[in-house]
Amino acid sequence: MAATFAQCVIKGVQERVLMEDGVLYRLEGDMFGSFSRGPALCRVNEAERFLPPVLPSKIPSVGLNYRDHAREVGLPIPEEPLLFLKPPTTVVGQGDPVVYPAHMSGRVDYEAELAIVIGKKCSFAEPDKALDYVLGYTCANDVTARDLQSADGQWTRAKSFDTFCPLGPWIVSGIDPSNLEISLLLNGKEVQRSNTVNFIFPVEVLVSHISKVMTLLPGDVIITGTPAGIGPVKKGDVMQVKIEGIGVLENRVE
Repeated sequence: MAATFAQCVIKGVQERVLMEDGVLYRLEGDMFGSFSRGPALCRVNEAERFLPPVLPSKIPSVGLNYRDHAREVGLPIPEEPLLFLKPPTTVVGQGDPVVYPAHMSGRVDYEAELAIVIGKKCSFAEPDKALDYVLGYTCANDVTARDLQSADGQWTRAKSFDTFCPLGPWIVSGIDPSNLEISLLLNGKEVQRSNTVNFIFPVEVLVSHISKVMTLLPGDVIITGTPAGIGPVKKGDVMQVKIEGIGVLENRVE
């Protein structure tokens, strides 16, 4: 069943909602199980705040999943998905600030990414069954302290600061993830643009591969790699991740 799920604040109350035709309806039941559309609450533009649409137990993440990005950073095309983890404390939502960790880093970069939201427990899934475990998709920004990534020789510290994984504004199910335009605007200027057709490893391969390493739980989020065009931000900058068929995720750097 195709649906658009969100979590937001309406008249001071946190609500899980379904969005249809610009109207937010209360979600009755469980988006990971049986659910139905409840009463209308308000129009989308009347919500006070959009919260992260999901709070994952973990965020398995994929590096170098676009050929142009691998060339950009001077690394070989991987033979299998290159994995790292972001902690759940990195997650923030639509409109939330991304905090620049100036006490430790001198270069922080944006990275527009498609995020996969897992819908049910998934272990050792084969690629031809992997999409059965996906609830839907949302926008992500894999914010990275680039200087620390280079200095450490591995990615944990660089990817793991609080607020370094904006997600949202909602989860869209029932769309084909294999051919979606993706871009990032920095202060209104487009700095990244590609299409998920350019993935080295498509969504079903990523879900299958990761599920053979770790059990994926409902609400876990896989971020799928960024295209070429990565670059630095400074305090006051506004980042907008745009993905066709999903929407726009906007966050300011503070």
